[in-house]
Amino acid sequence: MAAASVRDGEALREFVRGTPGLAGMVVSAVGYRTRGLTPALHRGLPSPYLTLIFSLDGPVTSGLTPEQARGADAVRTDIVMGGLHQRPAYVIQPEHEAGIQLALHPLAARRLLGLPAGALADQIVASGTDVLGRRVTEIHERLQEQTEWEARFALLASYLRGRAAQEDRAGRVRPEVGEAWAWLARHRGAGTLDGLAEHVALSPRRLTTLFRAETGLSPKQAARLMRFEHAKSTVVRELTAGASPNLAQIAADCGYYDHSHLVRDFRQYTDVSPTAWLAEECRNIQAGGHRNGEQ
Repeated sequence: MAAASVRDGEALREFVRGTPGLAGMVVSAVGYRTRGLTPALHRGLPSPYLTLIFSLDGPVTSGLTPEQARGADAVRTDIVMGGLHQRPAYVIQPEHEAGIQLALHPLAARRLLGLPAGALADQIVASGTDVLGRRVTEIHERLQEQTEWEARFALLASYLRGRAAQEDRAGRVRPEVGEAWAWLARHRGAGTLDGLAEHVALSPRRLTTLFRAETGLSPKQAARLMRFEHAKSTVVRELTAGASPNLAQIAADCGYYDHSHLVRDFRQYTDVSPTAWLAEECRNIQAGGHRNGEQ
């Protein structure tokens, strides 16, 4: 495990990264604990991974807009399940919170969740109990009883390993879709749809239909998300290293046409400019809250 924390007066931000150990099905596992913070609105950004959160300190309150997150129709759940999406989710960050957030590979959804990731299309926030069944509430209770991060990570790994063992319950991912995702990941979102379709020996239309049914996104949408994730990760690494991120250089290195193209994607996926997002997330970045298992 790797742990990092930042204190700012009475405020504490702590992030602990576990080792998923589930053969690429779980991309990252991060335990978090904060206290003494000024309540704020946090942006849950789109990524190429599904999100599974077990809150250990009261329900997570969220919405599709800031108004919904703050209003009576906000989604409140102790176990959060999120599909692939293209807009930020808004989460109320209280004075204190604790939990574990997992990033799940979308092509592992059939084995881990019992359904394709496409079944969660546009569900930025859903109840984990609705997706995983009632037994997950028992796992949640046992996580709350544990006092050590290592024991919590081990409990979750055992639970997910047991679900993955039932691999035939929801069918298997078509090999063309699996190879298409792998090709996009290798190219970090670069390349053309025609080139991808030729690589997997399908027409662009047929590939798009199969890919969207499996993941909830078209290949082009997935490619944009992967490119944005690469750019965001580069920004985070540079800031963590004490450097001032050079957005124009990052845009060129990550396959964007120019700096303004990167800014447009940032605005779509975060609702703010890169500079504004960095200002909001600076403390969390310094504490390690934006690192995943692939970085």
